[in-house]
Amino acid sequence: MGVVSLLMAARIFACTESHRRSHAGVLAYKQTNRAPIHEVRSRKGRFVQMGKLDGMVAVVTGASSGIGLAVARRFLQEGADVVVVARRGERLAAFADEARQAGRRCVVVTGDVREEATARQTVQAALDTLGKIDILVNNAGIGIYGNLVDTSADDFDAMMATNMRSTFLFSRHTVPSMLERGAGSIINVSSMAGVLGFAGEAAYCATKFAQVGFTQALDRELRPRGIKVGVVCPGGVKTEFAIGAGRTEEGVAASGMLDPNEVAEAVLLMATQPASARIVEIRMRPMVEPLAGRDPE
Repeated sequence: MGVVSLLMAARIFACTESHRRSHAGVLAYKQTNRAPIHEVRSRKGRFVQMGKLDGMVAVVTGASSGIGLAVARRFLQEGADVVVVARRGERLAAFADEARQAGRRCVVVTGDVREEATARQTVQAALDTLGKIDILVNNAGIGIYGNLVDTSADDFDAMMATNMRSTFLFSRHTVPSMLERGAGSIINVSSMAGVLGFAGEAAYCATKFAQVGFTQALDRELRPRGIKVGVVCPGGVKTEFAIGAGRTEEGVAASGMLDPNEVAEAVLLMATQPASARIVEIRMRPMVEPLAGRDPE
């Protein structure tokens, strides 16, 4: 697998209701030790609780399946308008239909996250259509597992471009708008292979360690400017990730790996901290896996 410069055919859909639901009344904010809870008082005096991300705009890369799709759906459930990016446009269009039915806005960008043009167009579409970017989730990633002597330079380049280059590109083009507002959150989805080395995954680990280091450095650079940067490091997850490149469908189905929705909850937790706090790293393991090594006899 090489790093192929694909001609990006970006299709952007702004999916909105002709009129969004409106509630006559007063918007109230209940401050807790977590994120603010937004409530709207209806004409009948009842309070209707809004989502934790109501009024926010999130960009999610690699959103056509797996963790990315689970995060996009979870954010949608919590009231966010979402910009989804991936190469499989038909899957993104299906998600846009979900967003429209939920009364939310969705921008779909079909393109290769390894290409700078995709990052530029995604950020511009988000700002032009939705007005801002509150949260960036750099989730796109691939894995090609194998011993070092069985890993080609093309394999390494493909993983580094998808996993790390895309994280850099989308952060690079999103941060300027966050700096202007003095606020925002960048959440990178790495892996436990980004904090521990695993035999047969040396090249993959290198790309994931790079994401963790990038996160730590960017946190130190941007925190004084009001921008939060964190990384979520899950263990194995039941997705199509790496199937045919070190994993099998049968093996994944029979495993006790994490569910993508469980990882999405961790991403949501990181995204909904109060303004005075941030989570810089979350490490996740399913209960069937030890942190490292083997369970004691």
